Amino acid sequence: MANIGFIGLGNMGGPMAANLVKAGHTVTVFDLSLDAMKTLSDAGAKIAEYVNDCAIDKDYVISMLPAGKHVKGLYLGESGLISVLDNKTQVIDCSTIDAQSARIVGEGLSKAGISFVDAPVSGGTAGATNGTLTFIVGARKDDFSKAETVLKDMGKNIFHAGDIGAGQVAKICNNMLLSVLMAGTSEALQMGIDNGLDPKVLSDIMLQSSGRNWTLELYNPCPDVLDNVPSSNDYKGGFMVDLMAKDLGLAMDAANHSNSSTPMGALAKNLYNLMQNQDMGSQDFSSIFKLFSKAE
Repeated sequence: MANIGFIGLGNMGGPMAANLVKAGHTVTVFDLSLDAMKTLSDAGAKIAEYVNDCAIDKDYVISMLPAGKHVKGLYLGESGLISVLDNKTQVIDCSTIDAQSARIVGEGLSKAGISFVDAPVSGGTAGATNGTLTFIVGARKDDFSKAETVLKDMGKNIFHAGDIGAGQVAKICNNMLLSVLMAGTSEALQMGIDNGLDPKVLSDIMLQSSGRNWTLELYNPCPDVLDNVPSSNDYKGGFMVDLMAKDLGLAMDAANHSNSSTPMGALAKNLYNLMQNQDMGSQDFSSIFKLFSKAE
């Protein structure tokens, strides 16, 4: 069992850290939210008074933070953890950030002899809670092997995408495609409804036809077609519009950097930005269905 520091206990980080505790690891946690730390303390984690306590004498430091600036500040800032980490510790950043920020952190830590991998996740809050996340890892081969031993206690599928930064690129490619699929599924279902079809029947037809996709099968955006999905719970829970818009922004930045043509991704970004402007940012991203509804 490993001695792990975990920083960032939000909707994803909290249950991920709890699963490490359940697996038998010694987990020391830090977050700006006292309530979040209390929840992990009740689950059996140790509480760090200062963030540095999560980095001293640890086998792994895992972070789950909002943006690249936070990750760079945590590790490389004026009071960054680079000053207290030693070369026996591996840093695993599970945040979804721009690939360049991941590479900057990786290069900075590498110069200090510290192993770093970027390992953004897919699977949502349910996957974080159930320990079934997919980890998309950017790392050197040896570093990936070391990270895999602890990532498997939080996830079901662990992929080595390539060198540092590759995990971030693969993650935003996936989420860009997801946003396009959700928009397309929503407009197809609404067109069927507008023409008198039952959305559940239409969903069943498309699931056995060439339009079959993940959003239609497991995350249907039309209310009451599937149970236990956000669309059947007034679009509460799940993956927020704000987070999808953030990931699409990262995707467009990457596309600009590589001069890639992403017209569908750009359109999806505009649609999700429109939802934010309509105060829908805190709703699940499947609420894009409401943009196409004549009732709205």
